[in-house]
Amino acid sequence: MSLKGATFLESVLQTLKRATELGGYPQEVYEILSRPQRIITVNIPVRMDNGKIQVFTGYRVQHNNALGPYKGGIRFHPEVTLEEDIALATVMTFKNALNGLPYGGGKGAVAVDYKKLSKRELEELSRGYARALAPFIGPETDIPAPDVGTDPQIMAWMVDEYSKIAGHNVPGVFTAKPVILWGNPVREYSTGFGVAVWAREAAKKLWGGLEGKTVAVQGFGNVGYWGAYWLEKMGARVVAVTDSKGGVYNPNGLNLTEVKAVKDKTGTVMNYDAPGTRKITNDEVLELPVDVLVPAALENVIHRGNANNIKAKLIVEGANGPTTADAEQILHKKGIWVLPDLAANAGGVVMSYLEWVENLQWYFWDEEETRNRLERILLDTFNRVMNRWNKLGTSQVTIREAAYVEAVDRIYNAMKVRGWI
Repeated sequence: MSLKGATFLESVLQTLKRATELGGYPQEVYEILSRPQRIITVNIPVRMDNGKIQVFTGYRVQHNNALGPYKGGIRFHPEVTLEEDIALATVMTFKNALNGLPYGGGKGAVAVDYKKLSKRELEELSRGYARALAPFIGPETDIPAPDVGTDPQIMAWMVDEYSKIAGHNVPGVFTAKPVILWGNPVREYSTGFGVAVWAREAAKKLWGGLEGKTVAVQGFGNVGYWGAYWLEKMGARVVAVTDSKGGVYNPNGLNLTEVKAVKDKTGTVMNYDAPGTRKITNDEVLELPVDVLVPAALENVIHRGNANNIKAKLIVEGANGPTTADAEQILHKKGIWVLPDLAANAGGVVMSYLEWVENLQWYFWDEEETRNRLERILLDTFNRVMNRWNKLGTSQVTIREAAYVEAVDRIYNAMKVRGWI
């Protein structure tokens, strides 16, 4: 086993096993929830700009629907695997349950380097994926959304393709769509907003507030940028950010507007050059002397090989699965709080739920009301997780384990009254 330890899926299943034991649930609960209900594999032929046909392989994992339709994103990335997709779908089941949403969990993926496709090729691939999955998705069946490598434009192509097949507009089949196509402006920043809300609430318990606390962010995409933006608005000082190529660190704080402008213009935050700023790697950003660390890139970046070097007191998971199970035990023993992905980065799926509700009723809230509704749900989840953690014993269990117990409890009761167990 490498220093990074267990795979993402193994870590998820370890935590699930622990949660079923902590909650005293029957063994059957683990047996059911440790594997997906359905795995769909599709092959999508796309005529490339050079005239040749290239076939792309995609997946849709439908994990559990005890609480409602499957819900989860679609990832376009060259290194996606079915195992990773199963892990992400499994996490979505618990994320949706934890946040009180009427959803089960699902996740989709296509193995593709989308950056190498022309806009026309990307549109053809997106529509092809929607066509291939059309018999298995729908506003009351499975509701996909964007993830790594996908965006509102891709959702627009997909909802249009699905609507053509249905013969009428079906806005509720995909979420995080452009505002003009039944989306909501809050969705753009909802995940990062949720990260900041969870950080703010935890900071109140740890330090009495977030004001003046230093923050490092690994990953300056949508989640990382908006997380940093809202953290700064809430009084924190963002001192380091990185993207896939590396990043910058200034202990006195970064000008996020300027950093974002450099990123947009040159493709990387590394080209940001201001007095007192130095370049850092994606490994270094994790070990900086900061109060709050936000890993918002990919999974397994905090592992048993670097966990002992983490100096932040509070880790807020903007990405899915950035902390391995064995690393989390090390961090827990050091007294470091890890706010887990299924809670801390749930702002996106909670907002997707609100958008879905709007779509089903063809009635839309304004931005402020939507954000207030989003924050109320996030705060309710935070308080329930903290209460569960205190009941289980903060020295004996991690916050993630408490969150999983809270989620499993809701799924267990739904499966029980359905007669599944």
